[in-house]
Amino acid sequence: MVNGTRVVVTGTGMLTSLGQSTRETWEQIKAGRSGTRRIEAFDPSGMPSQVASEVQDFKPEVSLGRKEARRMSRFVQLAMVATREAMAESGLVINEENRDQVGVLVASAIGGLQQIEEAHQVLVDRGPDRVSPFTVPMMIADMAAGQISIAVGARGPNFAITSACASGAHAVGEAFETIRRGDAVAMIAGASESAVTPLALAAFCAIRAVSVQKIDPSRASRPFDLERDGFVMGEGAGILILEALEHARRRKATILAEVVGYAATADASHITAPDPVGAGAALAMRRTLEKARVAPRAVSYINAHGTATQLGDVAETLAIKEVFGEAAYRIPISSTKSMLGHLLGAAGSVEAILCVKAVQEGVAPPTINLEHPDPQCDLDYVADGARELDVRLALSNSFGFGGHNASLLFKQFA
Repeated sequence: MVNGTRVVVTGTGMLTSLGQSTRETWEQIKAGRSGTRRIEAFDPSGMPSQVASEVQDFKPEVSLGRKEARRMSRFVQLAMVATREAMAESGLVINEENRDQVGVLVASAIGGLQQIEEAHQVLVDRGPDRVSPFTVPMMIADMAAGQISIAVGARGPNFAITSACASGAHAVGEAFETIRRGDAVAMIAGASESAVTPLALAAFCAIRAVSVQKIDPSRASRPFDLERDGFVMGEGAGILILEALEHARRRKATILAEVVGYAATADASHITAPDPVGAGAALAMRRTLEKARVAPRAVSYINAHGTATQLGDVAETLAIKEVFGEAAYRIPISSTKSMLGHLLGAAGSVEAILCVKAVQEGVAPPTINLEHPDPQCDLDYVADGARELDVRLALSNSFGFGGHNASLLFKQFA
C-alpha cells in the first residue's frame, strides 16, 4: 500500500445517554430526544450546574466479566463494550496472520478522573499504603487503547490522542492516515470519556463553560440559541473500524461509508476561547475539502461542534461562512450535542459515527432546543426535526480547549 489508499468504515459501536448501541442512539437522535437529566453519578446539590448526559443502566460486568470490569475505569469499560459492537458489525477477525497489521487508536481527553479523585481521597483519609495498585492503569488516558489491543490481540500501531474536545476526531483522522500511509490494514479508532465527576463539574462551572439554567434538563443544551449559556457535560464512547478498501473487499465486508478527508489545525489564540472569527476552524475545514478534492458546494451536511457556548457557536458559524460562502446558507447543519450533551474527548468519534449514519440512511439529524435563533447564527441548523435528504458528503467538526481543531469528511461509498 502507498499513500492514497482508500479507507472505508466497516463497523461502528457507540454508548451514549441515548442508547447502548449505535442503532439505539441513532434512532433516538432522529427522533430528536434528549439524554440530559439531573446527575445521578453523585449528588450535585450545591453545584451551579446539576445536569449531564450520562450513560444510564450500564452494566459492564455483563459484557466484560466482573473481575475484568472491576480493574477498568468507566471510560475504558465504555470503550471496550463499544469496540465489541464495532467488531461484531464489521466482522473483522484478528488472528496470527493479520494481528501485526491491525492497530488501535482510542483517545480520551481526561482519562480516569474518577479514579484520581477517589485515590486522592484514600490517600488523605487512610494514607499512602491504602492507595490501590490499579490506580495508575485505571487513570491514564491511553489505557482504553491498551486494554482493547490486549483483548483483541492487535499488535499494530497503538496509542491515544489527548487534544481536549477534538481528541475523538483526531483519533479517527490519524487512524485514517495510518492506513493511508501503509502502517496498518485496519484500525480500531475512536474515543471514550467518563468525566461526570464532582471535580470536573466544579471546574467547568468555575470557568462558566457549562449551562446553569434552572429549566427542564432536556432543554439545557441550546446550540445556536440566543438563550444558550454553555454546554451540558456528557459521557460515552464511539468506536469505528477503519480498513483499507482492498482489505475490506478481500474479506467481503459490508462498507458503511468512505473516509475521504481529514485535517488538523490550531487557533494559536487562547487557552479556552476560540479564535473570534474561527480562523483555525475555517482552515481545518478548508484543508479537509482540499485534501479530499471536494468543492465546498458539494458538501451535503455538516455536523457542527456546536457546544452552545456564546463565543464558540458564533465563531463556528463565521468559519463555515468563510469556507462555504453563499453555499453555507444552503447546507443543513446540526449540533447533536443538543441531544447528547458534550462528550468532551469522545464527542468527535461519536459525531463521526452519526455522520456515517447520515450518509448511510440519507438523514440530517436535528438541532433541538433552538427556539430563539441568535441573529449572529443565521444558517440552517435543522431546527425543525430530522430531515431526509441525499447525504453524499458529511463533514464533522471538532474543536478543543488549547485551540485544537479537526475536521473529518465522510462520503457515500461507491
